[in-house]
Amino acid sequence: MAITLDAYRAGEVRKAYQYSYFLPSPINDNWQWISPAINQQLEKAAVKLGELNAFSRLVPNIDLFIKLHVTNEAVLSSRIEGTQTNMDEALLPEAEISLERRDDWKEVNNYIRALNTAIDELKTLPVSSRLIRQTHAILMASVRGEYKAPGEFRISQNWIGGASLVDATFIPPSHEHVPELMGDLEKFLNNDQLQIPALIRIAIAHYQFETIHPFLDGNGRIGRLLITLYLVAAGVLDRPLLYLSAFFEKNKGLYYDNLTFVRTRNDMQQWLKYFLVGVEETATEASNTLSRILQLKIDIETTIHDHFGRRAPSATLLLNHLFKEPVISVDDAAQVLKTTYRPANQLIAALSQHQIVNEVTGHSRNRLFVFSPYLRIFDSKNSEPVR
Repeated sequence: MAITLDAYRAGEVRKAYQYSYFLPSPINDNWQWISPAINQQLEKAAVKLGELNAFSRLVPNIDLFIKLHVTNEAVLSSRIEGTQTNMDEALLPEAEISLERRDDWKEVNNYIRALNTAIDELKTLPVSSRLIRQTHAILMASVRGEYKAPGEFRISQNWIGGASLVDATFIPPSHEHVPELMGDLEKFLNNDQLQIPALIRIAIAHYQFETIHPFLDGNGRIGRLLITLYLVAAGVLDRPLLYLSAFFEKNKGLYYDNLTFVRTRNDMQQWLKYFLVGVEETATEASNTLSRILQLKIDIETTIHDHFGRRAPSATLLLNHLFKEPVISVDDAAQVLKTTYRPANQLIAALSQHQIVNEVTGHSRNRLFVFSPYLRIFDSKNSEPVR
């Protein structure tokens, strides 16, 4: 028996002591729809994802560029939750971050570590409750949510919006339903018998995860991370290059409204269309970002060839390192180049003169240099400029 979108019922409101919660319907079944709009948008999104995949295969040393994509996603996904760290701060060592902003820095860097670890774990684990809990434990380690059961599904009631259950905007299912609902979600993601396009499947799964809200904290970040994990696990993406946080963050009200309308109006069709538009726009932007990165690399290599003389090979070697690690000290440069401090310092000075890197600490010693033109490509989506 398939779930038909036109007849879909998102769930029911159940009464608990002094409040009511929403219990979502199970999703592990075939889904059917007759909406041409969904099919048309699905095709557009799939084409753009295919173009992104093809582009990523053509880019030499694509791993050089993955780190900044992940960092940008961590910054934007955490910003939705109120964290204020920007791109250049996220890449600096913790010691360079002011005490009042250090918690934000930790949250962003935890997200980076959680995503990278989860992608690596996909080699041996499916997208599952186990993987989700492991990822959540890393995300919440030693930050503001560290006392809210990192890595464990909640065993108490939570809520969204408002100061308490009394004035909450939304109350997820009671905690005793969480294991069964997450089991259903896991089966849905991994059920080979279901004939559902991957993009439709993860759109439904993202909605369901956000509705279950299985953790006491960090649900939004894990829910957004789940999208990328599934697309990589399902073979839709070769590399983790698609992140929807920028699309969701662009108009947070619209994102939350579309989730809410599924619960209050059973309107899964509108959510699917919105999600697929997000995939299309985000895949297009990711391809454009890769294109800008490639052009930047060509432009800087031309500058090095024209102006660096005998130091051009060393400068090119350091440039390739900067694409992987865009914050560098003179000692780091000396290590990369296998040389002493003085020639490394001279080369960094030459790169600074051509505005390829710029010093960000203001120190006379232990200076740090940032590959600013590279960061600006990503930071153009963010609200604060690179220093």
